[in-house]
Amino acid sequence: MAKKKTDTPHISVVNETSLAFFEKYINNPSPTGFEWKGQQLWLDYIKPYIDDYYVDNYGTAVGIINKDAPYKVVIEAHADEISWFVNYITSDGLIYVIRNGGSDHQIAPSKRVNIHTDNGIVKAVFGWPAIHTRQAGDKEEAPTLKNICLDCGCTSKEEVENLGIHVGCVITYEDEFMVLNNRYYVGRALDNRAGGFMIAEVARLLKENNVQLPFGLYIVNAVQEEIGLRGAEMIAHHIKPNVAIVTDVTHDTTTPMINKIVQGEIACGKGPVVSYAPAVQTNVNKLLIESAQKSNIPFQRQASSRSTGTDTDAFAYSNDGVPSALISLPLRYMHTTVEMIHKEDVDNVIRLIYETLLNIQDGHDFRYIK
Repeated sequence: MAKKKTDTPHISVVNETSLAFFEKYINNPSPTGFEWKGQQLWLDYIKPYIDDYYVDNYGTAVGIINKDAPYKVVIEAHADEISWFVNYITSDGLIYVIRNGGSDHQIAPSKRVNIHTDNGIVKAVFGWPAIHTRQAGDKEEAPTLKNICLDCGCTSKEEVENLGIHVGCVITYEDEFMVLNNRYYVGRALDNRAGGFMIAEVARLLKENNVQLPFGLYIVNAVQEEIGLRGAEMIAHHIKPNVAIVTDVTHDTTTPMINKIVQGEIACGKGPVVSYAPAVQTNVNKLLIESAQKSNIPFQRQASSRSTGTDTDAFAYSNDGVPSALISLPLRYMHTTVEMIHKEDVDNVIRLIYETLLNIQDGHDFRYIK
């Protein structure tokens, strides 16, 4: 059974400076395939805490500590957020879209968006017919990719194009970061820029506590996870790590309309989540759990069946097999503009990654049979 939360006082890790960065980082758009502005923000924040850095051809950013050490440990998150592409512009100036990642068409109506063009941001809205004009009951038409469209205040295709909008322009929601009830961080793209923030905070703690690691640490903020773990796949082959610890979000299943029999029981505020799946190497997972227990960090458990659906899978099956494990952050309302994460869970994921790193030895061999 997962370790229950104790009466041990919560240890706050995030400070005012790092929280200000987190808010700025979340509010900055970083759509899949167009992550570079967010990556620059992330690198600027992490540079004081690392020895070197590397950015690959598609934008995955890597902060490095102890670059020359032969044994390599990765801590990883992904930087991209779901978005839309302009797909079709009508003669009367309306814009139809296709997904870039797992964007939810049902939340789109009445949302405000930013269309990213070479001329800068163009504002638009997902329009939707007034309730007075729609058929009631079972015949009422639901939002789909075929009927949601953007209105940027134009009356012709030519007027839209004169704003710099063309097929292929990327579109993001403009909803911004907030703190709810002094308990939750709320915003879009907490999946998974919260992960990028947390691994950056691990680097900060290592530096501020003057920790001398006996191995090379590669702090990886990968691109293109939302379309198939592509950034992690590329960077794993470049780094060739000996072990990888990945962090991503997972569903808080205590919210309405989620079946716990299918999804398991995970709740915000009860700690980081360790996963069980074929890609999760058992001995690395045991080290996570031992580190949590040793440091009185509450945690939860999750069974992920055939795959985790995260960058863990990409690292695990690269380079003839890399011992990998996943630490998940419980999150409510995934792939909406009001994703919610608990402040204490953020602190505890940071602490768990940090404490686990302190328990990895140079040349640590995670194999079952030696």
